[in-house]
Amino acid sequence: IVKPFVNFNAKHDAEVLRKAMKGIGTDEDAILMLLAARSNAQRQEIKAAYKKAFGKDLVKDLRSELGGKLEDLIVALMFPSTIYDAHELHKAIKGVGTEDQVLIEILASRTCDEMKDIAKAYKKEYGSKLEKDIMGDTSGHYQRLLLILAQGNKEEGVDESRVEKDAKELFAAGEEKFGTDEDKFINILGNRSAEHLRRVFDAYKKIAGCDIEESIKDECTGNLEALLLAVVKCAKSVSGYFAESVRESMRRAGTDDETLIRIMVSRSERDMLDVRAMYKKKYGESLYSTIQEDTEGDYQKALLYLCGGND
Repeated sequence: IVKPFVNFNAKHDAEVLRKAMKGIGTDEDAILMLLAARSNAQRQEIKAAYKKAFGKDLVKDLRSELGGKLEDLIVALMFPSTIYDAHELHKAIKGVGTEDQVLIEILASRTCDEMKDIAKAYKKEYGSKLEKDIMGDTSGHYQRLLLILAQGNKEEGVDESRVEKDAKELFAAGEEKFGTDEDKFINILGNRSAEHLRRVFDAYKKIAGCDIEESIKDECTGNLEALLLAVVKCAKSVSGYFAESVRESMRRAGTDDETLIRIMVSRSERDMLDVRAMYKKKYGESLYSTIQEDTEGDYQKALLYLCGGND
């Protein structure tokens, strides 16, 4: 888990990085050990100190000196965290084809405040509105739910008078009828708070005799199904959702490094300890040991730094 470095000196760190990149060969170890052990705010200060001392762009230099997955990871660490989320969304929308997995992960898991900040950063960085870009690249019920989530306007707290009603409406919209009323699912899952939804899911289980997730799998398909499931999982536990996602990124045939990097970077200062605890509980092994088995070299070393301890 990444915490601010105690005896922090941006100018000194900038000099260490310059030395690691100057001359023949690059000291990858020095770079990753330093940057993985600084908080995001401290990395921004190092960037400024580097520019001031050497007149160069630190990220450009890192890009030209590093390669492969280590480069991707270190460059990701250098983004301010809100801009990193905006950048990942922009890349997911504007790249070749839409990377729906990225849209789903970020929009389902970020808090309302985070979402509002991301939308602001997106507009500032890319000159277009996140919602407008989502509209241009997606369609149907899936698009509608993405747009609701992108606004970051979920209700707060639990509305006791509505828990039972919401559960019954979800049941009536899916399991109880032929065909599915997707709008009901979207409105309830997109707008209610996590605390409220947890209560709704308990009530739902009593009415339907199964978990809401099972019903979603029966009733929906494709991106809408994936997004609804992510919203449900995040309402139950965001760190549980990321424990599962990070597991999937490594346990597929071939590691999905883009997802692994995105999760390790974006959770490193948010809830890495909780993700680790949920991972251990769910899979009976530590996240640390899975990363050790699944990755190698300096890239592995940097990921293990972000992970922190071996549970």
